[in-house]
Amino acid sequence: MADYSMHTVQNNNPIGKIALRWGLYVMLGIFAVFYLMPFFVMLTTSLKSLDEIRTGDLISLPREVTLDAWRTAWSGACTGIQCEGMRPYFWNSMLIAIPGVAISTLLGALNGYVVSQWKFRGANIIFSLMLFGCFIPFQVVLLPMARVLGMMGIAGTIPGLIFVHVIYGLGFTTLFFRNYYVSIPSELTKAAKVDGAGFFRIFWSIFLPLSIPIIVVTVIWQFTQIWNDFLFGVSFSQAGTQPVTVALNNIVNSTTGVKEYNVDMAAAIIAALPTLLVYVVAGKYFVRGLTAGSVKG
Repeated sequence: MADYSMHTVQNNNPIGKIALRWGLYVMLGIFAVFYLMPFFVMLTTSLKSLDEIRTGDLISLPREVTLDAWRTAWSGACTGIQCEGMRPYFWNSMLIAIPGVAISTLLGALNGYVVSQWKFRGANIIFSLMLFGCFIPFQVVLLPMARVLGMMGIAGTIPGLIFVHVIYGLGFTTLFFRNYYVSIPSELTKAAKVDGAGFFRIFWSIFLPLSIPIIVVTVIWQFTQIWNDFLFGVSFSQAGTQPVTVALNNIVNSTTGVKEYNVDMAAAIIAALPTLLVYVVAGKYFVRGLTAGSVKG
């Protein structure tokens, strides 16, 4: 009788439920518009001419769409604020990000596999020290890292930047894989050992095929961190090896000639496009992967 009464009360006010639902939709829509407004302004400004930017409204649509700013931002134009566009720096960032993501993800998977399934004396201490390294301010290690890169002979090179990002990504990638592998029953490892499988055979045949969700999380995380990095890029690079974030900073802060806001906006969007595309394509898998290893068993 009590259950029936509760069910009746819950169904007696459908209008209130609909109003609440639409209220939530409206609130979320307002937040989305507020959050996306800067991107809208950037996009519309990049499609306008300088004359229209000076005379028009900030949030107005372009009266005449032009891609000149995009061409200048990508290829450069000596008549504008720069003679070299974003193109070489964009490919530098690709050369840094792709190997950096691949190496740090593979090493993080191996580390997580070891500390979660192959316990040894001091494993927890080593894992804690790696996590501690994640919280050390990067500014503290700039000088020691510069000396290490110099001793290795890779200072100011793309391999040097890859090395830096792999080292500073290992703590996070190890954490991701360790937390995910803890949820995998240890009986799988024990059964594989009984069948004669070794360390790498178990990893490649059992754990790696089960790791797709957390691999997606790690790839998105690492790619975003490496691509958006500015501090390491400006500190450990030189002319010809600078990433796209350094080039964007040089373009936006240039004081030579007339300030071309449309070029600045186009360059900023070009620099942000890869990470934006990664999240659009794999964003839902990122959320699934984060929660995949949250419950053990």
